[in-house]
Amino acid sequence: MLVEFSVKNFLSFREPVRLSLVKGHGNELIHSNTIDHNVPGTPSLVRSAAIFGPNAAGKSNLIKAMQFMVWLVRKSASESQSGDFLPVVPFRLDERSAKNPSVFEMSFISENVRYQYGFAATRERITEEWLLAYPRGRPQRWIDRRFDDENERYIWGNTEKLVGKKHLWQNATRSNALFLSTAVQLNSQQLLPVFQWFSEKLHVLGVDQLRYGLPIELFEQEETKDKVMEFLRAADVGIDDFEVELDKVDLGNLPSDIPHSFKRQLEEDLKGKSFAKVKIAHIDDRNKKVVFDLEDESDGTQKIFDLAVPWLDTLEHGYVLVVDELHDQLHPLILKFLINLFHVNDKGNAQLIFTTHDTSVLESNTLRRDQIWFCEKKESQATELFPLTDFRPRKKVENLEKKYLSGRYGALPYIGDIKVTQVL
Repeated sequence: MLVEFSVKNFLSFREPVRLSLVKGHGNELIHSNTIDHNVPGTPSLVRSAAIFGPNAAGKSNLIKAMQFMVWLVRKSASESQSGDFLPVVPFRLDERSAKNPSVFEMSFISENVRYQYGFAATRERITEEWLLAYPRGRPQRWIDRRFDDENERYIWGNTEKLVGKKHLWQNATRSNALFLSTAVQLNSQQLLPVFQWFSEKLHVLGVDQLRYGLPIELFEQEETKDKVMEFLRAADVGIDDFEVELDKVDLGNLPSDIPHSFKRQLEEDLKGKSFAKVKIAHIDDRNKKVVFDLEDESDGTQKIFDLAVPWLDTLEHGYVLVVDELHDQLHPLILKFLINLFHVNDKGNAQLIFTTHDTSVLESNTLRRDQIWFCEKKESQATELFPLTDFRPRKKVENLEKKYLSGRYGALPYIGDIKVTQVL
C-alpha cells in the first residue's frame, strides 16, 4: 500500500510536492473507500486518489516522477554501467534548480511493515539515499548514504539495524546506482521486501503505456480468460469472446537500413520469442461467431481490453496501480465503474491513483473529499500539487464539480481571446 509520494526539482516540480493517501477527517464512504489496516505506526489510508488539472499543468510529470523512481530501483544495479549518466531532468527554468539534485521519496507498506525510502540524484550520481523502517511502529534507519562534495567520497551513517555484509555492499555500490538495488542483487534478504514492493507491487502506466502487456501464459489458463470476459461483459463493450493467437517474431521483416549492431542485438533478444495477437469475436444475426482483430474495435474498446489484465491483477493481489489520463476514450460511466471496482474490492488492499479531466466523478458519490487532488502551474511555470481538503468543502452541501469549474479550487486553464479571421 502506498502512503505518500513526494518529489522535488524534477521536470516541472521545483518545490517539494506531496501526494498523500492518508485518510482524512470525515466518515463519508468510509467502509468502501478507505483501508483500515493493522500496521503499527501507520494511519488509515484511502483506496484511490484522483488528480485534476488543466493541460500542461504537470499531472503527467507526477506520473513520470513515479516511473523514474521505480525504474531506478529496478534497474540501476543491473542494467547501468559505471560512468553512465542518469536520466534526471531537474526544473530548468531557474539556474539554481538546474544545478541541484532531484529528490524522490515514497512511504509505503510491504509485508505489514511501513517503510520510508528516498534518494537524491543528479545526472552524474546518487547524492543521497535513505531508508527508514518501522517494524514495531518506531523508526529504524537501515540506509544512510550521502556524497561529500568537498572530499568527493560517500559518507555512510550508522545503520546498526541493517544486517548482512554491509561493507561489501557499500563498496560494490556505484555512484550512479542505488545501495538498495545493489544490496538486494548481492542477496540482502532484509531489504528484499522493499525492493519487491517497487519491482512487483507498484505498477505505473503512462499515457503511452496503457498496453500493460499480455502474458501469454495467462491466457493458457481458462480461469483467467473467464475473469477477463466477466470484466468485459460488466463494462458492456459488446464482446462475446476473444482468442489469443501466438505468432513467432519474423526477424526477416526487420528494416534493411537499421544499424548492423542494433539488428544483431534485436535478433538475439527476439530469437524464438512469440507475441500475442488478440482476436475479438462477436455473434452475428445467425448466432455465428465472427472474428475481428482487436485493432478493428473502437479506441474505447481497445483501452478497456488493455485495462482488463492490470485491473484484475491489481485487485486480485492488492497492488498499487497508477494510470495517467484514465478517462481518455472512456464514457464517464465506464470511468466510474473502473474506479468503483477498487472501492468494492474486499479481497485485498489494492489502490488506484489516476489523472483525469472528467469532472463528473466529483459529483457521483464516487470519491471522498480526501481522495481529490489538483495540479496547476504558478507564474514561475513550476507545478503545485494540493488537495481539495485545503479548501474545506462542506460535506453534501458544496457542489464540487460546479465549484471546481467555476474556479473555486483553481487548477483550471486560463482561456484567452483569439481573433479569428477568414482565410480565402
